[in-house]
Amino acid sequence: MDVKKTKAIKRALRDTFPIFAGYLVLGIGFGVMLAKRGFGTYWAAIMSCTMYAGSMQYVAVELLADAVTVGYAIMMTVLVNIRHVFYGVSLIDKYRDAGWRRFYMIFALTDETYSLVSTTEVSEDVDKNSYYFFVSLFDQLYWICGCCIGALMGNLIEFNSAGIEYAMTALFVCIFADQWLSVGGRKLLSGKHISATVGVGATLISLIACNILEIEYFLIPSMIIILVSLILLRPVLDRREDENAE
Repeated sequence: MDVKKTKAIKRALRDTFPIFAGYLVLGIGFGVMLAKRGFGTYWAAIMSCTMYAGSMQYVAVELLADAVTVGYAIMMTVLVNIRHVFYGVSLIDKYRDAGWRRFYMIFALTDETYSLVSTTEVSEDVDKNSYYFFVSLFDQLYWICGCCIGALMGNLIEFNSAGIEYAMTALFVCIFADQWLSVGGRKLLSGKHISATVGVGATLISLIACNILEIEYFLIPSMIIILVSLILLRPVLDRREDENAE
């Protein structure tokens, strides 16, 4: 094998190791949740190989169990994963010369993979396209392993799995809190917290309105409100970003 490709594999394996720990835990949570909903272990492997959507796989378990309409499932999937559109646009140049591998890399793009691919500086003695490819591949393999292990545990071991469905929720709460503190410091409110405040406010408004109107699902209207609000506030956010850069 080419020396540059060998170095790319070793570098990708080293850089993705922290992701392995996170994907293993979250994947196990998903697998257990899937199994407790009555799905066989093979479903975990199928969904992880074909969907590979992280948070959307957690949501998909509830959608499958509740037998929601196809239209609702499609809309929910688009809204939950709409951020990947922006990820993809920013990686067009990086993936341009990847050949056939870019089709898999586009499919396998996750938050963590995007973070590595977009920020890691790859030296000249490492094949960049191979590095991007193996980062994507290793991350998905970690996720598949975690999901299958969790599904096996859920199907073979009897235990109280109450609360397991909140594993992804807990992760996002921790990420939100960490970003809040890192962006605006320890101030409760700051001008740097506009996006986060919009997200929290829109969700609360949507939740209250849906309860009053006796509408079961509040996530879709909240996501729409957040999307429209951030588009309207884009000039303000861009101006603040320029001020911070100065």
